[in-house]
Amino acid sequence: MSYTNRVAWETLRTLDSATMASAVTFYNVGGPLLYPSYKLKMVNNSNVLVRVSIDGISYIDVAPANSFWLYDETQASVATANCPAVPAGTQISVTSAAVGVGLIYLVSQYLIQA
Repeated sequence: MSYTNRVAWETLRTLDSATMASAVTFYNVGGPLLYPSYKLKMVNNSNVLVRVSIDGISYIDVAPANSFWLYDETQASVATANCPAVPAGTQISVTSAAVGVGLIYLVSQYLIQA
């Protein structure tokens, strides 16, 4: 059986929670997305709650200490050509009320359509 579409991964992005010294500053988790993200997962392996932003201004979610969240945009559509996605160029950033211990990871999957 041959498939024309396939899943690919961007390089793992990380942020050391020990670098978050200000509760009013957003800290980038790696660089911006290179491709539209169809599955986006953040793992907060730190000991502090972080607030998440996609524009560096507004909070869109939280990730409690030692937790994760997963956005699976492929569940919204059967046809992969019409799947919604987090746009390429989106910068995921976080902020916290305290300096933490541990890393924050961001995983992004995208579709290659052939």
